[in-house]
Amino acid sequence: MRKVKAFIERGNDGSFGVYMDLNENKLTYAVSGDGKTAKEAIADFYGAYADMKAYYQKVNKPFEEVEFVFHYDIASFLSYYSKVLTLSGLEKLTGVNQRQLSHYATGHRRPRPVMVKKIEAALHKFSQDIGQVRFSA
Repeated sequence: MRKVKAFIERGNDGSFGVYMDLNENKLTYAVSGDGKTAKEAIADFYGAYADMKAYYQKVNKPFEEVEFVFHYDIASFLSYYSKVLTLSGLEKLTGVNQRQLSHYATGHRRPRPVMVKKIEAALHKFSQDIGQVRFSA
C-alpha cells in the first residue's frame, strides 16, 4: 500500500487541521480534517477518508487505498501526545526547558528550524532506546 504524507498543524485560532500532500501524491481525491484538538482533527480526517471511499464505491469508481504518514508541527505534536509526554519529561529528553515547550504548545512562539530538528532528534533517539527494551518474565 502506498504511503501518503498528511500534515497536522495548529491554526492561529487554536484549532487543528490535517491535510494531504497533493503535490507529491497525485491521487484522484483529497481529504482533510479539522478539530479543536489534534486528536479530533485526525479522527475527522479518517472520517473524511472513509466517506470518500464510500462515495467512490457508490459511483463505481476505482479508489486507491493508502496509508497515511503524519507529519506534525510542534504545537500539534505536543497537543496530541500531551497525555503521554509531560513537558517535564520532554525537557529531560530534549534539553529544551518546559517554559519554551509550553510557548510552542500554545502557539505563542514557533520554534526555529534548528530547534525543531533538536526536538525531533531527541524523540527519535528515545524511540530507538524504547524499541530495544525487552522484559523477562
